Amino acid sequence: MSELPSLSFVPVNLDAIKDAGGHIVVFLPESGKLDQLARRVNRLTRGALERFAESTSFARMKDGEARSLSFPTGLAAEEILVVRLDRRIRGDAARKAGASIGKHLRGASVLLLAGAMKGLPDIVLGALLRAYAFERHQTESSDDKNKGAGALTVMTTQPDALAAEGEIVTALAEGVWFTRDLVNEPSNVLTTVEFAERLLEMQQLGLKVQVLDEPELEKLGMRTLLAVGQGSESPSKVVVMEWNGGGKEAPFALIGKGVCFDTGGISLKPAGGMEDMTMDMGGAGTVAGVMRALALRKAKANVVGLVGLVENMPDGRAQRPGDVVRSMKGDTVEVINTDAEGRLVLCDVMWYAQERFKPSGMIDLATLTGAMVIALGHENAGIFSNDDSLAQAFLESAELEGEGAWRMPLGPGYAKQLKSRVADVKNVGGRPAGSITAAEFLHRFVKDETPWIHIDIAGVASLSTDSLYAPKGATGWGVLALNRLINDRYEG
Repeated sequence: MSELPSLSFVPVNLDAIKDAGGHIVVFLPESGKLDQLARRVNRLTRGALERFAESTSFARMKDGEARSLSFPTGLAAEEILVVRLDRRIRGDAARKAGASIGKHLRGASVLLLAGAMKGLPDIVLGALLRAYAFERHQTESSDDKNKGAGALTVMTTQPDALAAEGEIVTALAEGVWFTRDLVNEPSNVLTTVEFAERLLEMQQLGLKVQVLDEPELEKLGMRTLLAVGQGSESPSKVVVMEWNGGGKEAPFALIGKGVCFDTGGISLKPAGGMEDMTMDMGGAGTVAGVMRALALRKAKANVVGLVGLVENMPDGRAQRPGDVVRSMKGDTVEVINTDAEGRLVLCDVMWYAQERFKPSGMIDLATLTGAMVIALGHENAGIFSNDDSLAQAFLESAELEGEGAWRMPLGPGYAKQLKSRVADVKNVGGRPAGSITAAEFLHRFVKDETPWIHIDIAGVASLSTDSLYAPKGATGWGVLALNRLINDRYEG
């Protein structure tokens, strides 16, 4: 995966500031008052920092914003980055300030003059998240290439105490980066085989990983999943990742849609924009990132992640509109539209997860419907649930992590739209309430005793513009919120 900047915490050393290369970050509160470290920078630069603190440019800055003072006199550094931020700020505001720093971190050396600054874990996490870049397929040279991953050094009054928190922050950032790498990869690189191989490599982190191939899936009766991939040369797979960090309690299950490329099948998509369907495995990418973060931070919970990996292609062997396939549960499904394939993948994996693991709860994630983008745009994922307590806990986790989520309805009226003339259920219910009927299709494969959430991430998994914590492309949405949910609800 892409290499994160290195992170280290060092004690305050005023004499080391003068010779530090790269970028130096200084925090100034609204009052412009300089702390001990800022005063040393001000003295070395012959009052430059103080003059900036008194300027209209600083007065116009918003909290968390950064301004650059290039090639400062008296310092070896090529830049002083002045961040306006109260020294007691924590949480979202601190993370946003970190994002301002992260834009300068890629391939560079950054010395963060934090001193007794509060909220440092949030600042560091914001910086690491925003430092991400997906460049592995670019061969042209640029100013940012060939500089390595970069290094973030935090000069603080509590280096030892913060080092332990830094390990957790790094684990979370690595989980998000892993998800982004998977979602950003082109489909000729991230085939179902390659995807499974990358997940198998996580055994080195302590995860138990099992790959179920087509003969095993056929034996299990996962015909709806297999039908999606039968027109592709890339073999369908289900990958099971287990993290057993808790006691003897039943695991919590995460299920991800992993359509490595989606042409729509026989119900072929329009050519314009089809290249974006490399991200149709975004749900599986999020599940993989969460499992990586849990393993890296040694979470004290039992969690199982399952992803269905397929490719939806038009071919002489591909399933047709009007076909009837039987799910692992035993229900028959009339395939009205082969481009509504994600739910056919998920329903079999969800049923398998419940049969094998008897989970304490289950969340599935999928870039499932374009209708979700129409409903909520790119600000929120859609949340559907049969359990108010679990849904509320996730919504609170998402809000605390700054990941937009909005609860949507379910109900028997929507389920009626899926009534089939020739089978137990249709895979689509028409244009009205398309995201809700998709969720109701999945609801059919949830056992009564299983608390469940379906998350439609079609609008948030990948963006065409930069976001606060990521360049355009994959966002890694959901890794932080799901990690928090597991930490708060299941690690106790």
